[in-house]
Amino acid sequence: MTKNILAENKKALHDYKILEKWEAGLKLTGAEVKAAKKGQINLKGSYVTVRENPPSVWLKGAHIAKYAKAGYAQKDYNPLRDRQLLLNKKEISSIIGKRQQKTLTIMPLLVYTSQRLVKVEIGLMQGKKKFDKREDLKKREFIRKKQRLLKR
Repeated sequence: MTKNILAENKKALHDYKILEKWEAGLKLTGAEVKAAKKGQINLKGSYVTVRENPPSVWLKGAHIAKYAKAGYAQKDYNPLRDRQLLLNKKEISSIIGKRQQKTLTIMPLLVYTSQRLVKVEIGLMQGKKKFDKREDLKKREFIRKKQRLLKR
């Protein structure tokens, strides 16, 4: 099973600490699937909301460009429309429970294809403070220097 990464939310990885991850399917139209597989998807500014009656999880703010060859089928296409995430009932109830514990955010981390399907990796996240971001930067810099010295 190979993952072909279509989009990555780098800002979320920089600004938030990941506490837990889930893999969810993405409910798309045929033209949206083709556009996503061409890499015409952007997760910048997107987030995940949970509705409790009936329990469902939605991706908001993700931009999937209009597929050029779709023609008349996409006459009134909205690239920022809400898209439903496909999860089990147990996963949805655990997300609802964990979301209510603290002031946490649920955000998409990756969009990728697994076999023929378009999947989203979502994460339960907690905001980082400024000193946490600096600490992470120092760690990454140290690892880079260490790798350079080992290559010599």
